[in-house]
Amino acid sequence: MDKKEDKGSRCMSKTYNIAVIPGDGTGPEVIAEGIKALNAASSKFGFKLEYTTLDFGGERYLKTGETLPDSAIDELRKFDTIYLGAIGHPDVKPGILETGILLKIRFALDQYINLRPVKLYPNVETPLKDKWPEHIDFVVIRENTGGIYTGHGGATRVGTPDEIATQLMIYDRRTVDRCLKYAFELKKKRNAMNPKYAEKPITLIHKRNVLTHAGDLWYRAFEEMGSKQYPELKRDYNHVDAANMWFVKNPEWFDVAVTENLFGDIITDLGAMIQGGLGVASGGNINPEGVSMFEPMGGSAPKYKGQNIINPMAAIGAAMMMLDTLGETKASQAIETAMIEVMKKMKSQAAGKMGYKTTEIGDMTARYIAGIKE
Repeated sequence: MDKKEDKGSRCMSKTYNIAVIPGDGTGPEVIAEGIKALNAASSKFGFKLEYTTLDFGGERYLKTGETLPDSAIDELRKFDTIYLGAIGHPDVKPGILETGILLKIRFALDQYINLRPVKLYPNVETPLKDKWPEHIDFVVIRENTGGIYTGHGGATRVGTPDEIATQLMIYDRRTVDRCLKYAFELKKKRNAMNPKYAEKPITLIHKRNVLTHAGDLWYRAFEEMGSKQYPELKRDYNHVDAANMWFVKNPEWFDVAVTENLFGDIITDLGAMIQGGLGVASGGNINPEGVSMFEPMGGSAPKYKGQNIINPMAAIGAAMMMLDTLGETKASQAIETAMIEVMKKMKSQAAGKMGYKTTEIGDMTARYIAGIKE
């Protein structure tokens, strides 16, 4: 065996087991194109991917009344990562699938980081006037398992004029600290990658002037960790309403922004719009010590189902993020390079206006990956 063959043999020994949940609507369509990119990257960079498809979603719920059984959580723990299409069905009441599948996975697998890159790529339109790729390139870290989404609260006198409902924003110091730790470490990593990132602060986003208890906990933890463990990193704080304003007016001010669950849910949708829409926005639900899940930010878009016109780029971007988190950095970078080249050819990122069919976008991306020189 010559050295070239030996090198290839050693590389191909690494195998990642991926749980694939295509989901509802156009979810299976975009996931299929993401898998094309994953296969091209794995073939080129010498590792293997084993896929197991799971049918959780609206169709299964309508047939069985089942969202995500506890046995499925045990099964998901055995995988290296999860690749999700979209959850949402027009015949299922809103909230059932989201709570029974998405939130259950996030909480049960302790995916306490929601990672949302907000990056404007070349030839992608943004609704922001006079803003270009050099202005929109930051990351939002949303705490993903605490806060108001934990379901603490209740309702009394339901159905009467005196009905009372409560929903509590609950955080403990450990939950806050581990989210901040991830954010500071990411900021440190980005600063080392590019001098332009080092010029900008890490920004905490909350509403501490009104939410004086939860906001104060986050702010004190942020300041203490920053001053003691990361004194070399610049720090800033924005109220969430101001952050929304600055995202639109001066997105170039941001590099790494970290926030709690509810505020993060809101501002990441704004981030998706300024980077060109849900067709290009990807996200990761991450447990740095466990099993993470990656997905396009857009919904199931049932009105486009089966037409081969939905944009798969967000799903391909989720695949890119997945490989980066697994440690396959070169393969991840190759996917991003290919995405950029394909998006340069597209007429638009909107469904039905791309100038190409869904499957053609996936095919072109895979070809670019295969042709990239190492």
